[in-house]
Amino acid sequence: MKILLTNDDGIFSPAIPKMAEIFGKYGEVTVIAPKKEQSGKSQTIEFRNPIEIRQVEYAPGKMGYAVDSTPADCVRYGIVGLKEEFDLVVSGMNIGYNLGDDIAYSGTAGAVLEGARLGVKGMAFSAEYRALEVGLAHLPKTLEWIFEHALPEKNMLYNVNFPPEIKGIRITKQGGIYYHDEFVPQGNDLYLQVGAPLEREFNDLSVDIDAVLNGYISITPLTAEKTDFPAFERLKHLQA
Repeated sequence: MKILLTNDDGIFSPAIPKMAEIFGKYGEVTVIAPKKEQSGKSQTIEFRNPIEIRQVEYAPGKMGYAVDSTPADCVRYGIVGLKEEFDLVVSGMNIGYNLGDDIAYSGTAGAVLEGARLGVKGMAFSAEYRALEVGLAHLPKTLEWIFEHALPEKNMLYNVNFPPEIKGIRITKQGGIYYHDEFVPQGNDLYLQVGAPLEREFNDLSVDIDAVLNGYISITPLTAEKTDFPAFERLKHLQA
């Protein structure tokens, strides 16, 4: 299996060497990651300006490609630029959750969504921001579970999140908003967006947010398809 590994925390993310080692047991890993952190860039690509791409040593004796652009462009370079036929795009492990509505903003998720657009299956991995090492420690067993249950054959994309204390694994659906935002004035016409958790119960373990906040690894099948098919079926007879 040929695996493209990226990470929106950048080519020098502390997660990349360990992720490359873990996935190296499943196939040949090519590391292509942003030159610098690209969190919150979703599936953004750069098509107006040239992109710097160069090989760098991301760990002692380990070479990868540093792309001065987004995670989606890293995936595009691997598939379109290098013309490699990858079997799997792996994104992460991200420092910080990618859950609920945040998936729309996530550069971690954006990478695998771009891979799917180009016909390659993907898995995005994230951990609670203080618990990267916990997520990496539990990843090998989680991958065994994923492949034992043939998840890659059952869906194109998965979003996986690791809590700091782990009770087990749950297959989940994407939740909604679990915090509220504010624009906080900083002076000189500058504002900072900050968020705080919502005050509500999080007890539905079928939802990614609730599962993770209750100590379960959340595995959410995603789709890159944007069509609302029930609406399409209701409306397709309309013509003008």
